[in-house]
Amino acid sequence: MEVIERNENPLLDRVEIRFTWNHDNSPTPSLREMVAAAAKAEPGAKQELVFVKEVSTRYGRPQTTGLALIYGSSESAALEPEYVRVRHGGESKSKPEAPAAAAPAVIVEASEESDENEPEDGGN
Repeated sequence: MEVIERNENPLLDRVEIRFTWNHDNSPTPSLREMVAAAAKAEPGAKQELVFVKEVSTRYGRPQTTGLALIYGSSESAALEPEYVRVRHGGESKSKPEAPAAAAPAVIVEASEESDENEPEDGGN
């Protein structure tokens, strides 16, 4: 991974890195691989605070470009939308967990005796 441009954004407490990754004779790098490489490129970065966006691989070229956002704290990383955090391995906080096992449905059967006591013509 080669860092093309590095911008510090103190207002949002993050570092923005534009990168190019040449992957000759290998498949396109996975999101985990890109996050790990971006964390390694920035000293002191934690992988759980790195978010990779704007990834682009042109058809027929073994080159991937993208943008990595490296946050300084988990509070500032909360600015990222929830779907991005979930995609990067974070857990969803807004949805409560489903119960482990649903209770089985109770089926009540009508007794056959009650049908015999009713008149067939409707009672009148």
